[in-house]
Amino acid sequence: MAYDENLAARVRTLLADRTDVTERKMFGGLTFMVAGHMCCGVNGDELIVRLDPDREKEALARPHARTMDLTGRPMRGFVTVRPDGLKARGLNRWVQEALARAESLSQKQTSTGRRPSRP
Repeated sequence: MAYDENLAARVRTLLADRTDVTERKMFGGLTFMVAGHMCCGVNGDELIVRLDPDREKEALARPHARTMDLTGRPMRGFVTVRPDGLKARGLNRWVQEALARAESLSQKQTSTGRRPSRP
């Protein structure tokens, strides 16, 4: 499935100040990785957000959010946000929450077994 290039560009803008962001094709769309961890992604015209699993229920209570279910099996700690929830400051709020989750995880090691340096 193709992903919304405009939405991806908006996410890139929100993450532009970081030096630890990479992009990877995943889930049929584009995923933004922070320090080696999935942060958020764009699938079609929707945003996929990785959150603390303990905050998932709270996130799902918000308008335009639903459980991420791309394969027929819901993924704990992941939420999909429909386009109406990404207007104005909505996108920034979701991306900041996903960043907080990615930053809370230990930094992943490289294939050499060494942790990449952080700025």
